[in-house]
Amino acid sequence: MANNKSALKRIKVNERRRVRNQTYKSATRTIVKKAEQAIALGTGEETTTSLAAALSRLDKAANKGVIHRNAAARKKSRLMARFHKAEAAAAE
Repeated sequence: MANNKSALKRIKVNERRRVRNQTYKSATRTIVKKAEQAIALGTGEETTTSLAAALSRLDKAANKGVIHRNAAARKKSRLMARFHKAEAAAAE
Protein backbone atom coordinates (compact mmCIF):
# COMPACT_ATOMS: atom_id res chain seq x y z
CA MET A 1 0.00 0.00 0.00
CA ALA A 2 1.04 3.61 -0.51
CA ASN A 3 3.27 5.17 2.13
CA ASN A 4 2.82 8.85 1.39
CA LYS A 5 0.29 11.37 0.18
CA SER A 6 1.53 11.63 -3.41
CA ALA A 7 1.47 7.85 -3.82
CA LEU A 8 -2.13 7.76 -2.57
CA LYS A 9 -3.04 10.44 -5.10
CA ARG A 10 -1.36 8.50 -7.93
CA ILE A 11 -3.42 5.43 -7.01
CA LYS A 12 -6.66 7.44 -7.13
CA VAL A 13 -5.78 9.21 -10.38
CA ASN A 14 -4.69 5.97 -12.06
CA GLU A 15 -7.94 4.28 -11.08
CA ARG A 16 -10.02 7.16 -12.51
CA ARG A 17 -8.06 7.04 -15.75
CA ARG A 18 -8.29 3.25 -15.95
CA VAL A 19 -12.09 3.35 -15.69
CA ARG A 20 -12.36 6.16 -18.25
CA ASN A 21 -10.00 4.37 -20.65
CA GLN A 22 -11.83 1.08 -20.15
CA THR A 23 -15.18 2.52 -21.28
CA TYR A 24 -13.61 4.35 -24.22
CA LYS A 25 -11.69 1.25 -25.30
CA SER A 26 -14.82 -0.88 -25.09
CA ALA A 27 -16.81 1.57 -27.23
CA THR A 28 -13.96 1.65 -29.76
CA ARG A 29 -13.91 -2.14 -30.00
CA THR A 30 -17.69 -2.18 -30.54
CA ILE A 31 -17.53 0.35 -33.38
CA VAL A 32 -14.64 -1.51 -35.04
CA LYS A 33 -16.55 -4.79 -34.75
CA LYS A 34 -19.62 -3.22 -36.39
CA ALA A 35 -17.44 -1.96 -39.24
CA GLU A 36 -15.97 -5.44 -39.72
CA GLN A 37 -19.46 -6.94 -39.84
CA ALA A 38 -20.61 -4.33 -42.36
CA ILE A 39 -17.59 -5.10 -44.55
CA ALA A 40 -18.31 -8.83 -44.34
CA LEU A 41 -21.95 -8.30 -45.41
CA GLY A 42 -21.02 -6.27 -48.46
CA THR A 43 -20.16 -2.83 -49.70
CA GLY A 44 -22.52 0.09 -49.72
CA GLU A 45 -23.33 3.36 -48.02
CA GLU A 46 -23.68 1.73 -44.58
CA THR A 47 -20.27 0.08 -44.93
CA THR A 48 -18.46 3.30 -45.79
CA THR A 49 -20.25 5.14 -42.98
CA SER A 50 -19.37 2.53 -40.36
CA LEU A 51 -15.81 2.32 -41.68
CA ALA A 52 -15.36 6.09 -41.41
CA ALA A 53 -16.75 6.03 -37.86
CA ALA A 54 -14.35 3.24 -36.89
CA LEU A 55 -11.33 5.00 -38.37
CA SER A 56 -12.27 8.24 -36.63
CA ARG A 57 -12.77 6.49 -33.28
CA LEU A 58 -9.41 4.74 -33.58
CA ASP A 59 -7.70 8.08 -34.26
CA LYS A 60 -9.41 9.67 -31.27
CA ALA A 61 -8.47 6.76 -29.00
CA ALA A 62 -4.84 7.09 -30.09
CA ASN A 63 -4.85 10.85 -29.56
CA LYS A 64 -6.27 10.45 -26.06
CA GLY A 65 -3.68 7.82 -25.23
CA VAL A 66 -6.23 5.08 -24.70
CA ILE A 67 -4.44 2.86 -27.21
CA HIS A 68 -0.97 3.21 -28.68
CA ARG A 69 -0.79 5.13 -31.96
CA ASN A 70 0.90 2.22 -33.73
CA ALA A 71 -1.86 -0.13 -32.56
CA ALA A 72 -4.45 2.30 -33.96
CA ALA A 73 -2.55 2.52 -37.26
CA ARG A 74 -2.34 -1.27 -37.46
CA LYS A 75 -6.07 -1.70 -36.83
CA LYS A 76 -6.92 0.99 -39.39
CA SER A 77 -4.65 -0.63 -41.96
CA ARG A 78 -6.22 -4.04 -41.47
CA LEU A 79 -9.73 -2.61 -41.66
CA MET A 80 -8.93 -0.81 -44.91
CA ALA A 81 -7.32 -3.95 -46.36
CA ARG A 82 -10.49 -5.95 -45.61
CA PHE A 83 -12.61 -3.17 -47.10
CA HIS A 84 -10.60 -3.02 -50.32
CA LYS A 85 -10.59 -6.82 -50.61
CA ALA A 86 -14.40 -6.87 -50.22
CA GLU A 87 -14.75 -4.08 -52.80
CA ALA A 88 -12.59 -5.97 -55.27
CA ALA A 89 -14.62 -9.14 -54.75
CA ALA A 90 -17.88 -7.23 -55.27
CA ALA A 91 -16.56 -5.65 -58.47
CA GLU A 92 -15.89 -9.03 -60.05
